[in-house]
Amino acid sequence: MTQPDPRTQAPDRTPRRAMPGAQPGAGSGAVEVPDPLVGRRARRGATLGSRRPLPERPPVPVTAAWRDGADPGRRQFADLGPLKLESGGRLPTVRLAYETWGELDEDGSNAVLVLHALTGDSHVTGEAGPGHPTPGWWQSMVGPGAPIDTDRWFVVAPNVLGGCQGSTGPASTAPDGQPWGSRFPLLTVRDQVAAEVRLADLLGIDSWALVIGASMGGHRVLEWAATAPDRVDAIAAIATCAQTSGDQIAGFHTQLAAILADPRYRDGDYYGVPDGEGPHVGLGIARQIAHQTYRSAVELDTRFGRIPQGAEDPLEGGRFAVQSYLDHHGDKLARRFDANSYVTLTRTMITHDLGRDRGGVEAALAQVTARALVIAVDSDRLFTPAQSERVAAAVPGAGPVRYVHSDFGHDGFLIEEDQVGRHVADFLREVARPR
Repeated sequence: MTQPDPRTQAPDRTPRRAMPGAQPGAGSGAVEVPDPLVGRRARRGATLGSRRPLPERPPVPVTAAWRDGADPGRRQFADLGPLKLESGGRLPTVRLAYETWGELDEDGSNAVLVLHALTGDSHVTGEAGPGHPTPGWWQSMVGPGAPIDTDRWFVVAPNVLGGCQGSTGPASTAPDGQPWGSRFPLLTVRDQVAAEVRLADLLGIDSWALVIGASMGGHRVLEWAATAPDRVDAIAAIATCAQTSGDQIAGFHTQLAAILADPRYRDGDYYGVPDGEGPHVGLGIARQIAHQTYRSAVELDTRFGRIPQGAEDPLEGGRFAVQSYLDHHGDKLARRFDANSYVTLTRTMITHDLGRDRGGVEAALAQVTARALVIAVDSDRLFTPAQSERVAAAVPGAGPVRYVHSDFGHDGFLIEEDQVGRHVADFLREVARPR
Protein backbone atom coordinates (compact mmCIF):
# COMPACT_ATOMS: atom_id res chain seq x y z
CA MET A 1 0.00 0.00 0.00
CA THR A 2 0.77 1.30 -1.15
CA GLN A 3 2.81 5.56 -0.16
CA PRO A 4 4.88 4.51 -1.97
CA ASP A 5 3.38 2.62 -3.64
CA PRO A 6 1.77 3.65 -1.18
CA ARG A 7 0.51 0.82 -0.87
CA THR A 8 2.12 4.92 -1.67
CA GLN A 9 2.88 5.46 -1.64
CA ALA A 10 5.34 5.26 -2.95
CA PRO A 11 5.50 2.54 -1.24
CA ASP A 12 7.44 0.73 -3.71
CA ARG A 13 4.60 1.28 -6.04
CA THR A 14 6.04 3.31 -8.87
CA PRO A 15 3.53 5.10 -11.13
CA ARG A 16 3.45 3.73 -14.65
CA ARG A 17 1.53 4.74 -17.68
CA ALA A 18 1.53 1.63 -19.78
CA MET A 19 2.12 -2.07 -19.60
CA PRO A 20 5.85 -2.73 -19.88
CA GLY A 21 7.29 -4.36 -22.94
CA ALA A 22 9.91 -7.06 -23.04
CA GLN A 23 12.96 -6.19 -20.95
CA PRO A 24 16.02 -8.30 -20.24
CA GLY A 25 17.08 -9.63 -16.88
CA ALA A 26 15.51 -12.12 -14.52
CA GLY A 27 14.01 -10.46 -11.48
CA SER A 28 13.58 -7.10 -13.21
CA GLY A 29 9.82 -7.19 -12.80
CA ALA A 30 9.40 -7.05 -16.59
CA VAL A 31 7.83 -9.60 -18.87
CA GLU A 32 10.11 -11.46 -21.23
CA VAL A 33 8.86 -13.47 -24.18
CA PRO A 34 10.77 -16.75 -24.03
CA ASP A 35 12.80 -18.20 -26.86
CA PRO A 36 10.83 -21.33 -27.85
CA LEU A 37 14.10 -23.23 -28.35
CA VAL A 38 15.22 -22.60 -24.77
CA GLY A 39 14.20 -24.92 -21.98
CA ARG A 40 13.43 -28.00 -24.08
CA ARG A 41 16.04 -30.14 -22.46
CA ALA A 42 14.90 -33.26 -20.61
CA ARG A 43 12.99 -32.56 -17.41
CA ARG A 44 13.67 -35.94 -15.89
CA GLY A 45 15.90 -34.50 -13.16
CA ALA A 46 13.50 -31.78 -11.91
CA THR A 47 12.45 -32.12 -8.26
CA LEU A 48 10.08 -30.34 -5.93
CA GLY A 49 12.90 -28.16 -4.64
CA SER A 50 14.30 -27.32 -8.07
CA ARG A 51 14.69 -23.66 -8.87
CA ARG A 52 17.02 -21.79 -11.14
CA PRO A 53 19.35 -19.63 -9.01
CA LEU A 54 18.44 -15.94 -8.98
CA PRO A 55 21.00 -13.36 -10.09
CA GLU A 56 23.55 -12.36 -7.44
CA ARG A 57 22.93 -8.99 -5.81
CA PRO A 58 24.66 -7.05 -3.03
CA PRO A 59 23.64 -8.14 0.47
CA VAL A 60 20.34 -6.69 1.66
CA PRO A 61 20.93 -4.06 4.39
CA VAL A 62 19.83 -5.22 7.81
CA THR A 63 17.62 -2.13 7.79
CA ALA A 64 17.09 0.71 5.36
CA ALA A 65 15.83 2.99 8.13
CA TRP A 66 17.18 6.54 8.18
CA ARG A 67 19.55 6.73 11.15
CA ASP A 68 20.96 9.65 13.10
CA GLY A 69 24.08 10.98 11.41
CA ALA A 70 22.87 10.18 7.91
CA ASP A 71 22.27 12.97 5.37
CA PRO A 72 18.85 14.48 6.22
CA GLY A 73 18.17 15.64 2.68
CA ARG A 74 15.11 17.91 2.76
CA ARG A 75 13.91 16.52 6.11
CA GLN A 76 13.24 18.79 9.04
CA PHE A 77 12.77 17.41 12.53
CA ALA A 78 10.28 18.26 15.25
CA ASP A 79 10.94 17.12 18.83
CA LEU A 80 7.53 16.76 20.42
CA GLY A 81 8.29 15.49 23.93
CA PRO A 82 6.70 12.45 25.60
CA LEU A 83 3.52 10.87 24.26
CA LYS A 84 1.03 8.74 26.18
CA LEU A 85 -0.29 5.98 23.95
CA GLU A 86 -3.79 4.61 23.52
CA SER A 87 -2.64 1.13 24.58
CA GLY A 88 -1.49 2.47 27.93
CA GLY A 89 2.18 2.65 27.01
CA ARG A 90 4.30 5.75 26.69
CA LEU A 91 7.03 7.04 24.44
CA PRO A 92 9.39 9.20 26.51
CA THR A 93 10.41 11.25 23.48
CA VAL A 94 8.82 11.62 20.05
CA ARG A 95 10.39 13.08 16.94
CA LEU A 96 8.66 13.52 13.60
CA ALA A 97 10.58 14.05 10.38
CA TYR A 98 8.73 16.21 7.88
CA GLU A 99 9.13 18.22 4.70
CA THR A 100 7.42 21.40 3.58
CA TRP A 101 6.81 23.21 0.31
CA GLY A 102 5.42 26.68 -0.34
CA GLU A 103 4.90 29.45 2.22
CA LEU A 104 2.44 29.73 5.06
CA ASP A 105 0.14 32.75 4.85
CA GLU A 106 0.18 35.23 7.72
CA ASP A 107 -3.20 34.00 8.92
CA GLY A 108 -2.17 30.35 8.46
CA SER A 109 -5.17 29.62 6.26
CA ASN A 110 -3.40 27.89 3.38
CA ALA A 111 -1.90 24.84 5.10
CA VAL A 112 -2.32 21.38 3.57
CA LEU A 113 -1.33 18.15 5.35
CA VAL A 114 -0.33 15.21 3.12
CA LEU A 115 -0.28 11.79 4.80
CA HIS A 116 1.56 8.89 3.21
CA ALA A 117 0.67 5.21 2.80
CA LEU A 118 2.34 2.18 4.41
CA THR A 119 5.83 2.33 2.90
CA GLY A 120 5.86 5.99 1.96
CA ASP A 121 7.63 8.82 3.75
CA SER A 122 7.87 12.61 3.92
CA HIS A 123 9.45 12.89 0.46
CA VAL A 124 6.22 13.53 -1.43
CA THR A 125 7.82 15.47 -4.24
CA GLY A 126 11.37 16.22 -5.28
CA GLU A 127 14.28 14.53 -6.95
CA ALA A 128 16.27 11.60 -5.66
CA GLY A 129 19.53 12.70 -4.08
CA PRO A 130 21.43 12.82 -0.81
CA GLY A 131 19.14 11.58 1.94
CA HIS A 132 16.44 10.57 -0.56
CA PRO A 133 17.33 7.47 -2.60
CA THR A 134 14.10 7.66 -4.60
CA PRO A 135 12.14 10.56 -6.13
CA GLY A 136 8.99 11.86 -4.48
CA TRP A 137 6.16 9.35 -4.44
CA TRP A 138 3.38 11.80 -5.47
CA GLN A 139 5.26 14.18 -7.76
CA SER A 140 2.30 14.79 -10.03
CA MET A 141 0.07 15.89 -7.13
CA VAL A 142 2.23 18.43 -5.25
CA GLY A 143 4.29 21.26 -6.69
CA PRO A 144 4.07 24.53 -8.61
CA GLY A 145 1.04 24.34 -10.89
CA ALA A 146 0.12 20.84 -9.63
CA PRO A 147 -3.34 20.01 -8.24
CA ILE A 148 -1.99 20.93 -4.79
CA ASP A 149 -0.24 24.01 -6.08
CA THR A 150 2.66 25.02 -3.86
CA ASP A 151 2.47 28.55 -5.28
CA ARG A 152 -0.89 28.73 -3.46
CA TRP A 153 -0.67 26.19 -0.64
CA PHE A 154 1.79 25.52 2.19
CA VAL A 155 2.22 21.74 2.17
CA VAL A 156 3.45 19.69 5.12
CA ALA A 157 4.23 15.97 4.86
CA PRO A 158 5.40 14.10 7.98
CA ASN A 159 6.91 10.65 8.14
CA VAL A 160 4.38 8.76 10.25
CA LEU A 161 5.09 7.92 13.89
CA GLY A 162 6.42 4.36 13.83
CA GLY A 163 7.93 4.83 10.38
CA CYS A 164 11.57 4.43 9.46
CA GLN A 165 12.51 7.60 7.63
CA GLY A 166 13.40 9.96 10.45
CA SER A 167 10.39 9.77 12.75
CA THR A 168 10.45 7.87 16.03
CA GLY A 169 10.08 4.18 15.28
CA PRO A 170 11.51 0.79 16.18
CA ALA A 171 14.86 1.56 14.51
CA SER A 172 15.22 4.82 16.44
CA THR A 173 17.50 5.20 19.42
CA ALA A 174 15.81 4.55 22.77
CA PRO A 175 16.82 6.44 25.93
CA ASP A 176 19.42 3.78 26.75
CA GLY A 177 21.27 4.51 23.51
CA GLN A 178 20.22 1.28 21.77
CA PRO A 179 17.60 0.84 19.01
CA TRP A 180 14.10 0.29 20.34
CA GLY A 181 13.69 -2.99 18.44
CA SER A 182 11.34 -5.43 20.20
CA ARG A 183 10.75 -2.92 23.02
CA PHE A 184 8.93 -0.45 20.78
CA PRO A 185 5.34 -0.07 22.03
CA LEU A 186 2.14 -0.83 20.18
CA LEU A 187 0.82 2.19 18.27
CA THR A 188 -2.61 3.05 16.90
CA VAL A 189 -3.76 5.49 14.25
CA ARG A 190 -4.92 7.79 17.06
CA ASP A 191 -1.42 7.86 18.52
CA GLN A 192 -0.04 8.82 15.12
CA VAL A 193 -2.55 11.63 14.74
CA ALA A 194 -1.85 12.83 18.29
CA ALA A 195 1.79 13.27 17.28
CA GLU A 196 0.78 15.09 14.09
CA VAL A 197 -1.45 17.44 16.12
CA ARG A 198 1.61 18.40 18.15
CA LEU A 199 3.55 18.98 14.93
CA ALA A 200 0.82 21.36 13.77
CA ASP A 201 1.08 23.19 17.11
CA LEU A 202 4.84 23.52 16.70
CA LEU A 203 4.43 24.90 13.17
CA GLY A 204 1.82 27.40 14.32
CA ILE A 205 -0.96 25.87 12.23
CA ASP A 206 -4.31 26.19 14.00
CA SER A 207 -6.28 24.51 11.23
CA TRP A 208 -5.66 22.72 7.96
CA ALA A 209 -7.34 23.88 4.79
CA LEU A 210 -7.06 20.27 3.63
CA VAL A 211 -5.88 16.97 5.10
CA ILE A 212 -5.32 14.48 2.30
CA GLY A 213 -4.06 10.91 2.14
CA ALA A 214 -4.62 7.54 0.54
CA SER A 215 -4.61 3.96 1.78
CA MET A 216 -3.06 3.89 5.28
CA GLY A 217 -2.69 7.67 4.97
CA GLY A 218 -6.46 7.84 4.54
CA HIS A 219 -6.90 6.20 7.93
CA ARG A 220 -5.15 9.17 9.49
CA VAL A 221 -7.15 11.62 7.36
CA LEU A 222 -10.39 10.31 8.85
CA GLU A 223 -8.91 10.14 12.35
CA TRP A 224 -7.82 13.79 12.07
CA ALA A 225 -11.40 14.76 11.17
CA ALA A 226 -12.78 12.84 14.18
CA THR A 227 -10.07 13.74 16.72
CA ALA A 228 -9.67 17.44 15.94
CA PRO A 229 -12.73 18.57 13.97
CA ASP A 230 -12.09 22.23 14.84
CA ARG A 231 -8.69 22.03 13.15
CA VAL A 232 -9.73 20.51 9.82
CA ASP A 233 -11.62 22.51 7.20
CA ALA A 234 -11.64 19.82 4.50
CA ILE A 235 -10.46 16.26 3.98
CA ALA A 236 -9.69 14.06 0.99
CA ALA A 237 -9.87 10.35 1.85
CA ILE A 238 -8.61 8.29 -1.07
CA ALA A 239 -8.82 4.49 -1.50
CA THR A 240 -9.23 3.94 2.23
CA CYS A 241 -11.71 2.95 4.93
CA ALA A 242 -13.07 3.98 8.32
CA GLN A 243 -12.67 0.51 9.82
CA THR A 244 -10.59 -2.41 8.58
CA SER A 245 -12.61 -5.50 7.72
CA GLY A 246 -12.10 -9.13 8.67
CA ASP A 247 -10.76 -9.83 5.18
CA GLN A 248 -8.24 -7.00 5.45
CA ILE A 249 -7.14 -8.09 8.92
CA ALA A 250 -6.59 -11.60 7.56
CA GLY A 251 -4.38 -10.26 4.78
CA PHE A 252 -2.39 -8.08 7.16
CA HIS A 253 -2.00 -11.01 9.56
CA THR A 254 -0.37 -13.20 6.92
CA GLN A 255 2.09 -10.42 6.14
CA LEU A 256 3.02 -10.15 9.80
CA ALA A 257 3.34 -13.93 10.03
CA ALA A 258 5.85 -13.95 7.17
CA ILE A 259 8.12 -11.49 9.02
CA LEU A 260 7.72 -12.98 12.48
CA ALA A 261 8.47 -16.48 11.18
CA ASP A 262 11.78 -15.40 9.63
CA PRO A 263 14.44 -16.72 12.07
CA ARG A 264 16.57 -13.70 11.21
CA TYR A 265 13.85 -11.42 12.60
CA ARG A 266 15.12 -12.31 16.09
CA ASP A 267 11.92 -11.08 17.73
CA GLY A 268 12.70 -7.60 16.39
CA ASP A 269 16.23 -7.28 17.77
CA TYR A 270 18.26 -7.61 14.59
CA TYR A 271 19.87 -4.19 14.18
CA GLY A 272 23.36 -5.24 15.23
CA VAL A 273 23.79 -8.07 12.73
CA PRO A 274 25.70 -7.76 9.42
CA ASP A 275 24.03 -6.86 6.15
CA GLY A 276 22.50 -9.93 4.54
CA GLU A 277 21.68 -11.42 7.96
CA GLY A 278 18.54 -9.40 8.66
CA PRO A 279 14.89 -10.44 8.18
CA HIS A 280 14.78 -9.52 4.50
CA VAL A 281 13.25 -12.85 3.44
CA GLY A 282 10.23 -12.41 5.69
CA LEU A 283 9.87 -8.74 4.78
CA GLY A 284 10.09 -9.58 1.08
CA ILE A 285 7.39 -12.25 1.37
CA ALA A 286 5.17 -9.84 3.30
CA ARG A 287 5.55 -7.35 0.47
CA GLN A 288 4.68 -9.99 -2.11
CA ILE A 289 1.48 -10.86 -0.22
CA ALA A 290 0.58 -7.19 0.00
CA HIS A 291 1.44 -6.44 -3.61
CA GLN A 292 -1.19 -8.88 -4.84
CA THR A 293 -3.80 -6.68 -3.15
CA TYR A 294 -2.29 -3.51 -4.60
CA ARG A 295 -2.90 -4.70 -8.16
CA SER A 296 -5.95 -6.20 -9.83
CA ALA A 297 -6.46 -9.66 -11.27
CA VAL A 298 -7.17 -8.07 -14.65
CA GLU A 299 -3.83 -6.30 -14.69
CA LEU A 300 -1.80 -9.32 -13.56
CA ASP A 301 -3.52 -11.58 -16.09
CA THR A 302 -3.18 -9.10 -18.93
CA ARG A 303 0.35 -8.03 -18.16
CA PHE A 304 1.82 -11.41 -17.24
CA GLY A 305 -0.62 -14.25 -17.80
CA ARG A 306 1.32 -17.50 -17.90
CA ILE A 307 4.42 -16.19 -19.65
CA PRO A 308 7.63 -17.74 -18.27
CA GLN A 309 10.32 -15.41 -16.99
CA GLY A 310 12.87 -15.19 -19.78
CA ALA A 311 14.57 -18.52 -20.37
CA GLU A 312 13.29 -20.00 -17.11
CA ASP A 313 11.12 -23.09 -17.48
CA PRO A 314 8.45 -23.52 -14.76
CA LEU A 315 8.48 -27.28 -15.44
CA GLU A 316 12.12 -27.31 -14.36
CA GLY A 317 11.66 -25.20 -11.25
CA GLY A 318 11.84 -21.87 -13.06
CA ARG A 319 9.44 -19.00 -12.59
CA PHE A 320 6.59 -17.48 -14.47
CA ALA A 321 7.01 -13.76 -15.16
CA VAL A 322 4.49 -12.82 -12.47
CA GLN A 323 6.58 -14.72 -9.91
CA SER A 324 9.66 -12.78 -10.98
CA TYR A 325 7.66 -9.56 -10.67
CA LEU A 326 6.72 -10.34 -7.07
CA ASP A 327 10.28 -11.43 -6.24
CA HIS A 328 11.49 -8.11 -7.61
CA HIS A 329 9.11 -6.04 -5.49
CA GLY A 330 9.84 -8.07 -2.36
CA ASP A 331 13.58 -7.57 -2.79
CA LYS A 332 13.16 -3.90 -3.64
CA LEU A 333 11.19 -3.12 -0.50
CA ALA A 334 13.63 -5.04 1.71
CA ARG A 335 16.37 -2.73 0.43
CA ARG A 336 14.53 0.49 1.28
CA PHE A 337 12.45 -0.20 4.40
CA ASP A 338 12.64 -1.66 7.90
CA ALA A 339 10.95 -4.90 8.97
CA ASN A 340 10.00 -3.61 12.43
CA SER A 341 8.36 -0.51 10.97
CA TYR A 342 6.42 -2.73 8.58
CA VAL A 343 5.17 -4.74 11.58
CA THR A 344 4.36 -1.63 13.63
CA LEU A 345 2.45 0.14 10.86
CA THR A 346 0.60 -2.97 9.73
CA ARG A 347 -0.65 -3.43 13.29
CA THR A 348 -2.03 0.13 13.24
CA MET A 349 -4.06 -0.85 10.18
CA ILE A 350 -5.31 -4.01 11.89
CA THR A 351 -6.61 -1.99 14.87
CA HIS A 352 -7.92 0.94 12.79
CA ASP A 353 -11.52 1.64 13.80
CA LEU A 354 -12.83 5.19 13.67
CA GLY A 355 -15.87 4.13 15.70
CA ARG A 356 -13.95 2.72 18.68
CA ASP A 357 -15.29 4.41 21.85
CA ARG A 358 -17.31 6.78 19.66
CA GLY A 359 -20.55 4.83 19.35
CA GLY A 360 -19.60 3.01 16.14
CA VAL A 361 -18.36 3.99 12.70
CA GLU A 362 -21.50 5.72 11.46
CA ALA A 363 -21.80 7.77 14.65
CA ALA A 364 -18.16 8.83 14.42
CA LEU A 365 -18.45 9.78 10.74
CA ALA A 366 -21.65 11.72 11.43
CA GLN A 367 -19.69 14.00 13.77
CA VAL A 368 -17.18 15.00 11.06
CA THR A 369 -17.64 18.70 10.32
CA ALA A 370 -15.10 19.01 7.49
CA ARG A 371 -16.06 19.18 3.85
CA ALA A 372 -15.10 15.82 2.43
CA LEU A 373 -13.85 14.45 -0.87
CA VAL A 374 -14.02 10.65 -1.00
CA ILE A 375 -12.25 8.92 -3.89
CA ALA A 376 -12.38 5.20 -4.69
CA VAL A 377 -10.59 3.14 -7.34
CA ASP A 378 -13.18 0.99 -9.05
CA SER A 379 -10.89 -2.07 -9.29
CA ASP A 380 -9.49 -1.77 -5.74
CA ARG A 381 -9.46 -5.13 -3.96
CA LEU A 382 -7.62 -3.87 -0.86
CA PHE A 383 -9.77 -0.96 0.32
CA THR A 384 -12.92 -1.62 -1.61
CA PRO A 385 -15.27 0.91 -3.20
CA ALA A 386 -17.98 -0.23 -0.75
CA GLN A 387 -15.85 1.08 2.11
CA SER A 388 -15.53 4.47 0.42
CA GLU A 389 -19.29 4.52 -0.14
CA ARG A 390 -19.77 3.90 3.59
CA VAL A 391 -17.63 6.95 4.42
CA ALA A 392 -19.35 9.22 1.90
CA ALA A 393 -22.82 8.15 3.02
CA ALA A 394 -22.16 8.96 6.68
CA VAL A 395 -20.10 12.19 6.54
CA PRO A 396 -22.50 15.17 6.38
CA GLY A 397 -20.13 17.28 4.29
CA ALA A 398 -19.32 14.62 1.70
CA GLY A 399 -20.69 14.51 -1.80
CA PRO A 400 -20.98 11.31 -3.80
CA VAL A 401 -17.89 9.13 -4.13
CA ARG A 402 -15.64 10.22 -6.99
CA TYR A 403 -14.39 7.20 -8.91
CA VAL A 404 -11.04 6.56 -10.52
CA HIS A 405 -11.44 4.07 -13.35
CA SER A 406 -8.43 1.81 -13.57
CA ASP A 407 -7.31 -1.72 -14.36
CA PHE A 408 -4.46 -1.36 -11.87
CA GLY A 409 -6.41 -1.89 -8.65
CA HIS A 410 -5.49 -0.13 -5.40
CA ASP A 411 -2.35 1.35 -6.94
CA GLY A 412 -4.60 3.33 -9.24
CA PHE A 413 -4.41 6.18 -6.69
CA LEU A 414 -0.75 6.53 -7.70
CA ILE A 415 -0.87 5.49 -11.33
CA GLU A 416 -4.00 7.29 -12.56
CA GLU A 417 -2.51 10.66 -11.72
CA ASP A 418 -4.64 12.64 -14.18
CA GLN A 419 -7.92 11.36 -12.76
CA VAL A 420 -6.91 11.73 -9.11
CA GLY A 421 -5.37 15.13 -9.76
CA ARG A 422 -8.49 16.41 -11.47
CA HIS A 423 -10.72 15.36 -8.54
CA VAL A 424 -8.38 16.97 -5.99
CA ALA A 425 -7.93 20.19 -7.97
CA ASP A 426 -11.69 20.57 -8.46
CA PHE A 427 -12.31 19.98 -4.75
CA LEU A 428 -9.68 22.49 -3.68
CA ARG A 429 -11.28 25.12 -5.90
CA GLU A 430 -14.62 24.44 -4.18
CA VAL A 431 -13.32 24.69 -0.62
CA ALA A 432 -10.54 27.27 -0.92
CA ARG A 433 -10.96 30.34 1.20
CA PRO A 434 -10.68 33.69 -0.61
CA ARG A 435 -7.17 35.10 -0.30
